[in-house]
Amino acid sequence: MVGKGTKITGAARDKLAADLKTAYESGASIRTLAEGTGRSYGFVHRLLTEAGVTLRGRGGATRSQSGV
Repeated sequence: MVGKGTKITGAARDKLAADLKTAYESGASIRTLAEGTGRSYGFVHRLLTEAGVTLRGRGGATRSQSGV
C-alpha cells in the first residue's frame, strides 16, 4: 500500500487502477476501496473512471416511473 498523500504515477498507478477495477467489478464499493487503500473517495473514483469502469448507480430503492 502506498502512503496517504503520496503521489502515485506510472506503473504503480496503473497497477493500483487495475486492482481497484477488479475489486469494484467484484462488488466492492468506492468508499470501501478508499478506506482499504488509505486514499480519498475522489481519488478512487477518478482512478476507476480513468480505468474505463462503468460506475454503478447509488444504492437504495428506486422509484417507479408509473403512477404510484
